[in-house]
Amino acid sequence: MAALRTALHARLVQSLPFSTGSLRLSSSFKAADLSIERSTACKPKPDPSTLVFGKQFSDHMLTINWSEKSGWETPEIKPFQNLSLHPASSALHYSIELFEGMKAFRGVDNHVRLFRPMLNMERMHRSAERSCLPLFDKGELLSCINKLVEVDQEWVPYSQDASLYIRPTFIGTEPSLGVSRPGQAMLFVIVGPVGPYFTTGFFNPVSLLADPAFVRACKGGVGAYKMGGNYGPTIMVQTEAVKRGCQQVLWLYGEEEEITEVGTMNLFIYWTNEKGERELLTPPLDGIILPGVTRQSLLDLGRSWGDFKVTERTMSMKELLGALDAGRVLEVFGAGTACVVCPVGSILYKGKTYPIPTMQNGPDLTKRFHKELTDIQYGRKPSEWAPLVV
Repeated sequence: MAALRTALHARLVQSLPFSTGSLRLSSSFKAADLSIERSTACKPKPDPSTLVFGKQFSDHMLTINWSEKSGWETPEIKPFQNLSLHPASSALHYSIELFEGMKAFRGVDNHVRLFRPMLNMERMHRSAERSCLPLFDKGELLSCINKLVEVDQEWVPYSQDASLYIRPTFIGTEPSLGVSRPGQAMLFVIVGPVGPYFTTGFFNPVSLLADPAFVRACKGGVGAYKMGGNYGPTIMVQTEAVKRGCQQVLWLYGEEEEITEVGTMNLFIYWTNEKGERELLTPPLDGIILPGVTRQSLLDLGRSWGDFKVTERTMSMKELLGALDAGRVLEVFGAGTACVVCPVGSILYKGKTYPIPTMQNGPDLTKRFHKELTDIQYGRKPSEWAPLVV
């Protein structure tokens, strides 16, 4: 019995996010220990006007390894290169991985800024905990990212229509096919210059497919965490949307067909509600919705302006269609780091296309949000949301 209890205890400890010993070992890496190896073969910088999203990368990357035995290793900035992974790495077999998306902007004063970066660090920390990956000090990681951006600062486009995309990624590298918490992991960050996310450019409205047969996330799942497993399975649905003449997917959930997200963006509806009030509405963070940094910024701005009501609540497809029929919907738009804001022009639902009057209404609010955010990001308006890197 004693041997059985010991074995059960060992199995329980293994199933926990961290054992007592690993908590001590994996407290965090330190930015002060960062080592830098500069590339001797720097690539030419692309013309900002030719940039597309996510196709080009800078000269350097950040890597930080962790093991249950030794804890966090020294952070390293080194020349951009391929990773070397064991074929049995847990990220490859069981999707033990997560990522973030953030940007650096070259301001009108030539300084480089990030945008609310601690919100990304906090979300990444939550995702790591949910993935049973080792925890870290959020401020230390941000300091390491700042240094990477500083090293590759010439990769931040000299343009007000482009930016440097920053992709922190965290993967399990345990060389084992057992389904368990990984005993080895790697945190790495790559960066690259990007133009508009959509090839159609800014403020060209997108058409959406709303089909209740497809679900992005469910309650009790991991929709609120930025994991690759939330994104890969959506590609087939996106392909189906294109087949039906749409550009993006409006994700519905449950018997009431609750509106959740649009593509990989958070969704906003600007309308006149049943009480005759102008209202900005977005679905709540109920475990299905990703807590987007741009989402939070639009809510904060809208509430600070005081020009309309700002609400986080569920809305069903039936309610939205009723409001459209009544002429009470003013604008519908998506919001995210990659695109900032993106107007919606129509929704295809059960074989019928419903026009959205976003563009007929300016789109005044969508443009106002875009201008306010980009003014902050590019330094045209001072804000504590945009700390300087260089």
